[in-house]
Amino acid sequence: MKKEADATEQSNRYETGLKNLKEIDGEAGEKVVKSLEEVSPDLAKYIIAYAFGEIYDRKTLDLKTKEIAVVAALTTMGNATPQLKVHLNAALNVGCTVAEVQEIILQMAVYAGFPSAINGMNALKEVLAERKAKGIQDKEGKIISTKIPENKTRYEIGAAQLSKLDSSQVKILEEAYQNISPDLAKYVVEFAFADILARPALDLRNREIATVAALTVLGTASAQLKFHIQAGLQIGITPEEMAEIMILMSVYAGFPAAINGTNVLKEVLNTSSNEK
Repeated sequence: MKKEADATEQSNRYETGLKNLKEIDGEAGEKVVKSLEEVSPDLAKYIIAYAFGEIYDRKTLDLKTKEIAVVAALTTMGNATPQLKVHLNAALNVGCTVAEVQEIILQMAVYAGFPSAINGMNALKEVLAERKAKGIQDKEGKIISTKIPENKTRYEIGAAQLSKLDSSQVKILEEAYQNISPDLAKYVVEFAFADILARPALDLRNREIATVAALTVLGTASAQLKFHIQAGLQIGITPEEMAEIMILMSVYAGFPAAINGTNVLKEVLNTSSNEK
């Protein structure tokens, strides 16, 4: 009986996965799965049953939020262009505007460097051309660069943006690098937070979700991940949503990345609890 129940459950997950795959990724996702069926049908089965039948069926994050996190993660990883193109299609399918997707990729220049952002933009360019050829009319949205008022400097704009995440962080950054590399602190504030993160085409909540996903899959920046988890919680992302990002990343960067990210989240929550 238990065997039969397990088989039924597996079948249900698979059917749910197929439904979710069709809704989210459409033809692009189906092509990826089909390409695997001859060489590794089990891999195709696990993608459908686990990634789309279990993880994408969870309701803590909506589909648009999931795709923002996944586009950020795959852009950062830089070694999965076919999968990035699938999820660029998916992001547009579930409600992201072209401008929002561009902003996610642009933001990854801060965390993964310009090559990753360039490659991500080139993938998006191909996806948009393919969609246009099929007659798909995507909502463009509006690209708006950061406006620097005449009475403000880039540094002041960046410092104000960073202070939305943590009011003490500008001072911490300045003091940490004043004797070794003050220009590094300056560029972090001016480029990362004034030029990029202050741009209005993507809101602060979605920017932090994208950043947490990127730093989780990067796997080499636990201090920065810790800061952005704290910042995300500060602006209203819930602990449950943070934990869900980590679970989602298990699909794209594996369980070690998800476990390490969850351990950083646990540390942040324990520290916060002890301070109360």
